[in-house]
Amino acid sequence: MNYILFDGTVRNNLLPFTYTRPVADIRIGILTIREKWEYYLGLTTTTVTEDYLEDKFPMVEMEENIMINASFLPTKKIVEQVKNLTENQAIFKDDELLAFFTTNTQEEVDFDTYEIINCKDNFIQVKNTWDIFSLNSIALEADFELLTEGRKSQEIPKTVQCINKENIFLEEGVTINFAVLNASKGPIYIGKNTEIMEGSMVRGPFALCDNSMLKMGAKIYGGTTIGPFSKVGGEVNNVVFLGYGNKAHDGYLGNSVIGEWCNLGADTNNSNLKNNYAEVKLWSYETERFVKTGLQFCGLMLGDHSKCGINTMFNTGTVVGVSANLFGSNFPRNFVPSFSWGGHAGFTTYQMKKVTEVASIVLQRKNLEFDEKEQKILEHIFEITAKYRNY
Repeated sequence: MNYILFDGTVRNNLLPFTYTRPVADIRIGILTIREKWEYYLGLTTTTVTEDYLEDKFPMVEMEENIMINASFLPTKKIVEQVKNLTENQAIFKDDELLAFFTTNTQEEVDFDTYEIINCKDNFIQVKNTWDIFSLNSIALEADFELLTEGRKSQEIPKTVQCINKENIFLEEGVTINFAVLNASKGPIYIGKNTEIMEGSMVRGPFALCDNSMLKMGAKIYGGTTIGPFSKVGGEVNNVVFLGYGNKAHDGYLGNSVIGEWCNLGADTNNSNLKNNYAEVKLWSYETERFVKTGLQFCGLMLGDHSKCGINTMFNTGTVVGVSANLFGSNFPRNFVPSFSWGGHAGFTTYQMKKVTEVASIVLQRKNLEFDEKEQKILEHIFEITAKYRNY
């Protein structure tokens, strides 16, 4: 069977992160949503997404296909239901389409002609940007069970102080000494070829993904995932780094999501709680206004390729788009459009020529190429986000 992940109705609610990737490639827990589905299915998947992303994330259609809503995180039970779908069958969770069977000869899909299977199980759907960090602990624990079932951890060095050692898993190639790992409140997963420098203190649930590093003296609280090829230091609480990110120095970051290819300068700090303890509102690209999150703690949503200088301060509930470059004293505003250059004192447009120059250098540092596909994606985002840059 051929499985195809589609963005669903929540794609705009997950901007700015879905400007540069399908919903399926958002990381929550240890794995991306796509990796979770592929792990359960035992097969690779492709994607239906926005036209401008298709060159990088192509769809492969076969004679028979099962389409899966990528905003839903898989469980064993729901995967079995999806696998058992046959022609003219669809699964709904409440009023949201979860999965359906289709063929390459179908010109259109009319669910009035389908047999509807109502799913009543409880499982996670990622509907908003803030769900990525607020539901991360639950997703992380599920991924930990999935990845470690029937396997044995690499030996933890004697210099490492552990609490609830049986809830700690080290993959091959881990370098760690003179650190503290406390898994009493949730599991700790340390990926391949990672390093945790001396003096680091970690509380679970926590995941350090492949080829990443915790700097000396890092203080990491639960509900945090550091995606692959990242370097993180300072104090971090309930944050998801999607990957290829740097927060290498001191400073506080809490209840936040950091996109790929982001760099936070030394002593960057964010607020995650309003002074009056009120519910946090966050910029919504879907409604083009600030919306209630239902959360008291909510920090920074930082889109891919965005960067900030030393001593940058972010206010509670700040959304920064793609390829923004922030610097200067005082707080920038709570919504910073994509391709903005500046800070509290004002912004100008971060021009594409400079954006591509920097992106090329940054990717080369990880032995990756900033190719034509990547450039066309950023150019398209530059065009469609121009309406927000009314400086």
